[in-house]
Amino acid sequence: MNLHIKNGRVIDPASGLDEVKDIFISAGKIASLGLPPADFTATQTIDASGLIVTPGLVDLSARLREPGFEYKATLESELQAAMRGGVTSLVCPPDTDPVLDEAGLVEMLKQRAKMQHKANVYPLGALTVGLKGQNLTEMAALTAAGCVGFSQAEEAIVDTNVLQRALSYAATFGYTVWLRPQDAFVGKGGVAHSGPLASRLGLSGVPVMAETIALHTLFELMRATGARVHLCRISSAAGLELIRQAKKEGLPLTCDVGVHHVHLTDTDIGYFDSNARLTPPLRSQRDRDAISAALVDGTVDAICSDHTPVDDDEKALPFAEASPGATGLELLLSLVVKWSDDSRGAIGLAHAIAKITRDPAGLVGLVCGQVKVGEAADLCIFDPSARWMVKADALVSQGKHTPFLGYELPAVVKATIVHGRIAYSSM
Repeated sequence: MNLHIKNGRVIDPASGLDEVKDIFISAGKIASLGLPPADFTATQTIDASGLIVTPGLVDLSARLREPGFEYKATLESELQAAMRGGVTSLVCPPDTDPVLDEAGLVEMLKQRAKMQHKANVYPLGALTVGLKGQNLTEMAALTAAGCVGFSQAEEAIVDTNVLQRALSYAATFGYTVWLRPQDAFVGKGGVAHSGPLASRLGLSGVPVMAETIALHTLFELMRATGARVHLCRISSAAGLELIRQAKKEGLPLTCDVGVHHVHLTDTDIGYFDSNARLTPPLRSQRDRDAISAALVDGTVDAICSDHTPVDDDEKALPFAEASPGATGLELLLSLVVKWSDDSRGAIGLAHAIAKITRDPAGLVGLVCGQVKVGEAADLCIFDPSARWMVKADALVSQGKHTPFLGYELPAVVKATIVHGRIAYSSM
């Protein structure tokens, strides 16, 4: 199929391109920018006048819930949600059932995802068998099966000796370990940010030091082992300052934040709104502002959706008993554009888009997140002037819960192209 996208404003942070330019696609790859290649005849033409064309979004944390949690979501529903959100590549954590700790399970997941002909799925393998924090998995076999790194998801490794061995092994073979810094005991059982609001509401708290204690320990182990680590969903100003100093020191370190934490604070819990029950918890306004500043100065490398679909029964409970998580694939682009818009020019749109395209692709080592001749044509086309209301019945994801229900957001995805094929279009 030969596809011609004309008159669109192409924003490609990887090359610095930001201008109205035609894109010509052939055999699943970008054949030319600007002028058509010789003997090119378009099978289909998309008029992108007034629209923005970017690389397909790259999401570093999207739970697809298969295998094992199909009552919460399915590959079909969540990959369709990815298409509606312009996400063409996504990384999925290993906390499925069974856990992604064997090569056969990883191969099965990748094959099932490939059969959907939608987003490219890159699994994280479990760092320890069953995520139990005791025995290391066969990392080489999991890498051969398609894993791009190794994670404990939300399960902390209590035994520091085990974590040291895991980091040493990963460093030996050049693997990246993905960890969310959370002390196994401090704040255990907490459901909200420790502070005045949690106290007034009578909610058990998760203090910031639960994140910083874990970071101090991890950085000492990184110094000892030389391991490369990606820190997932940092939530606090204090944690970000530690990461900033560690990067200046030269530790091989990257990190991301969840898009919810870019906008919301603990006050958005309101009157025990379980849609705002997230892990890590929403923190203070100071923490939120620090996250935005860290995204601007490069301390934070990427923004992820932290897509975690939860079924109705698990959210229709008192706040402290409700399952944490929110849908995010369909909101990621809009919330990042809103972040740029709300800055009143301080954060350019190209810089914001980089945090969900070029930068996450680079830290995983993926050849995507760019508009480049000769590379796969994974693209997102959206209307920056259109706005949409976040309603549960308008979401394609099987998970209908998000703290942004009722919000009017900017940017509507008009088409998503994967490997040169129109995987979603409302044009």
